[in-house]
Amino acid sequence: MIATVVNVVAVILGTMVGLLAGKGLGGNFRSVVFTGIGVVTILLGVQMALETERILYLVISLVVGGLAGTALEIEDRIYRWGEMIKRRLPRHAGSDHSFAEGFLMATVLFCVGALAIIGAFQAGVEQRYSLLLTKSVMDGAMAVLLTAAYGLGVGFSAIPILLYQGGLTLAAGLLSPLVTPLMLSEISGAGGAIVVMIGLNLLELRKIKTADFLPALVVVVLLVVADPWIGRFIL
Repeated sequence: MIATVVNVVAVILGTMVGLLAGKGLGGNFRSVVFTGIGVVTILLGVQMALETERILYLVISLVVGGLAGTALEIEDRIYRWGEMIKRRLPRHAGSDHSFAEGFLMATVLFCVGALAIIGAFQAGVEQRYSLLLTKSVMDGAMAVLLTAAYGLGVGFSAIPILLYQGGLTLAAGLLSPLVTPLMLSEISGAGGAIVVMIGLNLLELRKIKTADFLPALVVVVLLVVADPWIGRFIL
Protein backbone atom coordinates (compact mmCIF):
# COMPACT_ATOMS: atom_id res chain seq x y z
CA MET A 1 0.00 0.00 0.00
CA ILE A 2 2.99 2.33 0.38
CA ALA A 3 2.97 3.35 -3.30
CA THR A 4 -0.76 4.13 -3.19
CA VAL A 5 -0.22 6.25 -0.08
CA VAL A 6 2.52 8.13 -1.95
CA ASN A 7 0.05 8.64 -4.83
CA VAL A 8 -2.55 10.04 -2.44
CA VAL A 9 0.00 12.39 -0.84
CA ALA A 10 1.14 13.57 -4.29
CA VAL A 11 -2.43 14.49 -5.25
CA ILE A 12 -2.98 16.32 -1.95
CA LEU A 13 0.29 18.25 -2.32
CA GLY A 14 -0.56 19.04 -5.95
CA THR A 15 -3.94 20.34 -4.82
CA MET A 16 -2.33 22.60 -2.22
CA VAL A 17 0.06 24.04 -4.81
CA GLY A 18 -2.82 24.44 -7.27
CA LEU A 19 -4.90 26.36 -4.72
CA LEU A 20 -2.06 28.82 -4.22
CA ALA A 21 -1.42 29.14 -7.95
CA GLY A 22 -5.12 29.50 -8.75
CA LYS A 23 -5.49 32.58 -6.56
CA GLY A 24 -3.28 34.54 -8.93
CA LEU A 25 -5.05 33.50 -12.12
CA GLY A 26 -7.31 36.05 -13.74
CA GLY A 27 -9.99 35.25 -16.29
CA ASN A 28 -7.68 35.20 -19.32
CA PHE A 29 -5.00 33.11 -17.59
CA ARG A 30 -7.62 30.69 -16.28
CA SER A 31 -8.90 30.26 -19.84
CA VAL A 32 -5.38 29.36 -20.98
CA VAL A 33 -5.16 26.73 -18.22
CA PHE A 34 -8.51 25.22 -19.26
CA THR A 35 -7.43 25.10 -22.91
CA GLY A 36 -4.06 23.52 -22.14
CA ILE A 37 -5.53 20.86 -19.85
CA GLY A 38 -8.35 20.20 -22.32
CA VAL A 39 -6.02 19.56 -25.26
CA VAL A 40 -3.67 17.33 -23.22
CA THR A 41 -6.65 15.42 -21.79
CA ILE A 42 -8.05 14.70 -25.24
CA LEU A 43 -4.65 13.52 -26.47
CA LEU A 44 -4.30 11.27 -23.43
CA GLY A 45 -7.80 9.90 -23.93
CA VAL A 46 -7.24 9.18 -27.62
CA GLN A 47 -3.96 7.41 -26.82
CA MET A 48 -5.77 5.22 -24.29
CA ALA A 49 -8.80 4.58 -26.52
CA LEU A 50 -6.63 3.41 -29.42
CA GLU A 51 -5.45 0.49 -27.29
CA THR A 52 -8.81 -1.27 -27.72
CA GLU A 53 -8.74 -4.54 -29.66
CA ARG A 54 -12.52 -5.00 -29.74
CA ILE A 55 -14.06 -1.84 -31.14
CA LEU A 56 -17.54 -3.36 -30.84
CA TYR A 57 -16.97 -3.92 -27.12
CA LEU A 58 -16.09 -0.24 -26.82
CA VAL A 59 -19.28 0.83 -28.61
CA ILE A 60 -21.50 -1.52 -26.59
CA SER A 61 -19.92 -0.56 -23.27
CA LEU A 62 -20.30 3.18 -23.90
CA VAL A 63 -23.91 2.93 -25.07
CA VAL A 64 -25.10 0.45 -22.44
CA GLY A 65 -23.00 2.04 -19.70
CA GLY A 66 -24.16 5.52 -20.65
CA LEU A 67 -27.81 4.46 -20.55
CA ALA A 68 -27.31 2.81 -17.16
CA GLY A 69 -25.49 5.83 -15.76
CA THR A 70 -28.18 8.19 -17.03
CA ALA A 71 -30.89 6.06 -15.44
CA LEU A 72 -28.96 6.03 -12.15
CA GLU A 73 -28.29 9.80 -12.39
CA ILE A 74 -24.67 9.26 -11.38
CA GLU A 75 -23.43 12.73 -12.32
CA ASP A 76 -26.32 14.47 -10.57
CA ARG A 77 -25.60 12.44 -7.45
CA ILE A 78 -21.95 13.54 -7.57
CA TYR A 79 -23.00 17.17 -7.73
CA ARG A 80 -25.29 16.66 -4.74
CA TRP A 81 -22.40 14.99 -2.93
CA GLY A 82 -20.27 18.04 -3.77
CA GLU A 83 -22.87 20.35 -2.26
CA MET A 84 -22.94 18.24 0.91
CA ILE A 85 -19.13 18.32 1.22
CA LYS A 86 -19.03 22.07 0.67
CA ARG A 87 -21.53 22.70 3.45
CA ARG A 88 -19.24 20.83 5.84
CA LEU A 89 -16.11 22.73 4.90
CA PRO A 90 -15.24 25.87 6.88
CA ARG A 91 -13.92 27.57 3.76
CA HIS A 92 -14.14 26.68 0.10
CA ALA A 93 -13.40 28.91 -2.89
CA GLY A 94 -15.55 28.02 -5.86
CA SER A 95 -19.06 26.92 -6.67
CA ASP A 96 -20.67 23.56 -5.98
CA HIS A 97 -20.45 22.91 -9.70
CA SER A 98 -16.68 23.46 -9.84
CA PHE A 99 -16.15 21.33 -6.73
CA ALA A 100 -18.02 18.33 -8.17
CA GLU A 101 -16.58 18.85 -11.65
CA GLY A 102 -13.03 18.96 -10.31
CA PHE A 103 -13.60 15.87 -8.16
CA LEU A 104 -15.11 13.98 -11.09
CA MET A 105 -12.41 14.88 -13.62
CA ALA A 106 -9.57 14.16 -11.24
CA THR A 107 -11.05 10.83 -10.14
CA VAL A 108 -11.48 9.61 -13.72
CA LEU A 109 -8.04 10.78 -14.81
CA PHE A 110 -6.28 9.31 -11.79
CA CYS A 111 -8.15 6.00 -11.51
CA VAL A 112 -9.07 4.99 -15.07
CA GLY A 113 -6.36 3.39 -17.14
CA ALA A 114 -3.94 0.53 -17.33
CA LEU A 115 -1.22 2.28 -15.32
CA ALA A 116 -3.30 2.23 -12.13
CA ILE A 117 -4.27 -1.42 -12.63
CA ILE A 118 -0.85 -2.78 -13.64
CA GLY A 119 0.91 -0.69 -11.02
CA ALA A 120 -1.44 -1.89 -8.28
CA PHE A 121 -0.95 -5.52 -9.25
CA GLN A 122 2.83 -5.17 -9.43
CA ALA A 123 2.82 -3.60 -5.98
CA GLY A 124 0.53 -6.25 -4.52
CA VAL A 125 2.08 -9.37 -6.07
CA GLU A 126 5.70 -8.47 -6.76
CA GLN A 127 6.29 -5.57 -4.32
CA ARG A 128 7.45 -3.45 -7.24
CA TYR A 129 6.46 0.20 -6.91
CA SER A 130 8.08 1.92 -9.89
CA LEU A 131 4.89 2.24 -11.97
CA LEU A 132 2.78 3.65 -9.15
CA LEU A 133 5.54 6.05 -8.14
CA THR A 134 5.73 7.28 -11.74
CA LYS A 135 1.94 7.63 -11.75
CA SER A 136 2.18 9.61 -8.49
CA VAL A 137 4.42 12.21 -10.12
CA MET A 138 2.08 12.49 -13.12
CA ASP A 139 -1.04 12.74 -10.93
CA GLY A 140 0.56 15.35 -8.68
CA ALA A 141 1.45 17.55 -11.66
CA MET A 142 -2.04 17.21 -13.15
CA ALA A 143 -3.58 17.97 -9.74
CA VAL A 144 -1.80 21.34 -9.72
CA LEU A 145 -3.36 22.32 -13.05
CA LEU A 146 -6.80 20.94 -12.32
CA THR A 147 -6.93 22.61 -8.91
CA ALA A 148 -5.90 25.95 -10.39
CA ALA A 149 -8.91 25.63 -12.69
CA TYR A 150 -11.50 23.91 -10.48
CA GLY A 151 -10.46 24.31 -6.87
CA LEU A 152 -10.52 22.10 -3.81
CA GLY A 153 -12.71 19.32 -5.23
CA VAL A 154 -9.66 17.89 -7.03
CA GLY A 155 -8.04 17.04 -3.69
CA PHE A 156 -10.97 14.84 -2.67
CA SER A 157 -10.11 12.48 -5.54
CA ALA A 158 -7.48 11.16 -3.13
CA ILE A 159 -10.29 9.20 -1.44
CA PRO A 160 -11.28 7.07 -4.48
CA ILE A 161 -7.58 6.65 -5.34
CA LEU A 162 -6.98 5.18 -1.89
CA LEU A 163 -10.06 2.95 -2.05
CA TYR A 164 -9.78 1.82 -5.70
CA GLN A 165 -6.04 1.57 -6.18
CA GLY A 166 -5.42 0.37 -2.65
CA GLY A 167 -8.19 -2.22 -2.99
CA LEU A 168 -6.66 -3.54 -6.19
CA THR A 169 -3.28 -3.79 -4.50
CA LEU A 170 -4.68 -5.76 -1.57
CA ALA A 171 -6.74 -8.03 -3.85
CA ALA A 172 -3.97 -8.50 -6.42
CA GLY A 173 -3.40 -12.15 -5.62
CA LEU A 174 -7.05 -13.08 -6.14
CA LEU A 175 -7.76 -10.88 -9.17
CA SER A 176 -4.54 -11.32 -11.12
CA PRO A 177 -5.90 -14.22 -13.28
CA LEU A 178 -8.56 -11.84 -14.65
CA VAL A 179 -6.07 -9.16 -15.67
CA THR A 180 -5.25 -10.39 -19.16
CA PRO A 181 -3.81 -8.22 -21.94
CA LEU A 182 -7.30 -8.09 -23.49
CA MET A 183 -8.82 -6.90 -20.20
CA LEU A 184 -6.25 -4.11 -19.90
CA SER A 185 -6.67 -3.00 -23.51
CA GLU A 186 -10.46 -2.84 -23.29
CA ILE A 187 -10.50 -1.05 -19.93
CA SER A 188 -8.02 1.45 -21.37
CA GLY A 189 -10.22 1.85 -24.45
CA ALA A 190 -13.39 2.58 -22.50
CA GLY A 191 -11.53 4.72 -19.98
CA GLY A 192 -9.86 6.66 -22.77
CA ALA A 193 -13.21 7.44 -24.36
CA ILE A 194 -14.43 8.85 -21.03
CA VAL A 195 -11.24 10.90 -20.70
CA VAL A 196 -11.88 12.36 -24.18
CA MET A 197 -15.32 13.45 -22.93
CA ILE A 198 -13.62 15.29 -20.07
CA GLY A 199 -11.38 17.08 -22.56
CA LEU A 200 -14.40 18.16 -24.63
CA ASN A 201 -15.98 19.58 -21.47
CA LEU A 202 -12.79 21.46 -20.59
CA LEU A 203 -12.67 23.02 -24.06
CA GLU A 204 -16.41 23.80 -23.81
CA LEU A 205 -16.99 22.11 -27.16
CA ARG A 206 -19.90 20.14 -25.75
CA LYS A 207 -21.36 19.57 -22.31
CA ILE A 208 -21.26 15.84 -21.55
CA LYS A 209 -22.33 14.22 -18.29
CA THR A 210 -19.11 12.25 -18.06
CA ALA A 211 -19.89 10.42 -14.82
CA ASP A 212 -22.98 8.88 -16.41
CA PHE A 213 -20.63 6.85 -18.63
CA LEU A 214 -18.62 5.32 -15.77
CA PRO A 215 -20.73 2.10 -15.81
CA ALA A 216 -19.16 1.49 -19.23
CA LEU A 217 -16.09 0.24 -17.36
CA VAL A 218 -18.18 -2.46 -15.68
CA VAL A 219 -19.87 -3.40 -18.96
CA VAL A 220 -16.57 -3.77 -20.81
CA VAL A 221 -15.17 -6.00 -18.04
CA LEU A 222 -18.22 -8.27 -18.37
CA LEU A 223 -17.77 -8.39 -22.14
CA VAL A 224 -14.11 -9.37 -21.81
CA VAL A 225 -14.98 -12.09 -19.29
CA ALA A 226 -17.50 -13.44 -21.82
CA ASP A 227 -15.05 -13.07 -24.70
CA PRO A 228 -14.16 -16.80 -24.90
CA TRP A 229 -17.80 -17.45 -25.83
CA ILE A 230 -18.75 -14.33 -27.82
CA GLY A 231 -15.35 -13.34 -29.23
CA ARG A 232 -15.65 -15.72 -32.16
CA PHE A 233 -18.66 -13.73 -33.38
CA ILE A 234 -16.83 -10.42 -33.03
CA LEU A 235 -13.66 -11.24 -34.96
